[in-house]
Amino acid sequence: MKGGDRKAAIEAYKERKKLAGIYAVRCAVSGEIWVGQSSNLETVQNRIWFTLRLGNDPREGLQKAWREHGAANFTFEVLERLADEESSYIRNAVLTERVAHRRSTLHAQAI
Repeated sequence: MKGGDRKAAIEAYKERKKLAGIYAVRCAVSGEIWVGQSSNLETVQNRIWFTLRLGNDPREGLQKAWREHGAANFTFEVLERLADEESSYIRNAVLTERVAHRRSTLHAQAI
């Protein structure tokens, strides 16, 4: 890749819109569900799976289930995508309200 092409690709990556929303991590064996929110749904699964593979995820219950049942028994699912908001304050308020609703209805743990 030439210098100009590389710079253009980097700039395009920085300017892409981030998709915020609510997601779930499910364990097929135990039936446990963890629900969380993210301002960037495209990257959150990689971050969670990385910490779980390293064995240092801060959520003890999730890490324990990962160790006991293995990566193959876990799935990541986007539950809701938020409309693009101009204000981060509004986006964060909506995320907080929606994640609480999803945790309640799914009887899920926080992630």
